Amino acid sequence: MNQGKYVFSQITEFIPQRYFERIMVKYKDRTGQWSLTSWNQMLVLMFGQLDGCNSLRELTDITTAHARKSFHLGFGRTPINRTQLSKVNQIRGYQIFEEFAYHMVELAQKKRLDKEFELSGKYYAFDSTTIDLCMSLFTYSGESEQCNPGKVNSF
Repeated sequence: MNQGKYVFSQITEFIPQRYFERIMVKYKDRTGQWSLTSWNQMLVLMFGQLDGCNSLRELTDITTAHARKSFHLGFGRTPINRTQLSKVNQIRGYQIFEEFAYHMVELAQKKRLDKEFELSGKYYAFDSTTIDLCMSLFTYSGESEQCNPGKVNSF
């Protein structure tokens, strides 16, 4: 059994926390005294993105189920609840996270070995996932037992 760090906490070691804190000072974020700091909020949302969570409910259910691991995953000492996460998502400005994301993209571009295809401007990544739909649930389709694929596009 692994006695080391969780994979998620190993991944987050590469994220420049000091730069994130400088951005918070720039935008005069005064919510640092809350039990869920901006850094912890970003890590929780990042965890939800990597885990494929579709809602805050799903994300908070996972984090509360693993409440004892909360600190070691980087979420803080107290487990994250849905109300708390919903409030901080509404109150805190998105600009902090937006600027940090652009900084991370810039770092990734600098780390590339081949700079032949230099990117300029702002780019976004799209993901397209195929989902099998069972046509027996859609009686109006005319096909009763056949399964057809559907596409979900995420930004």
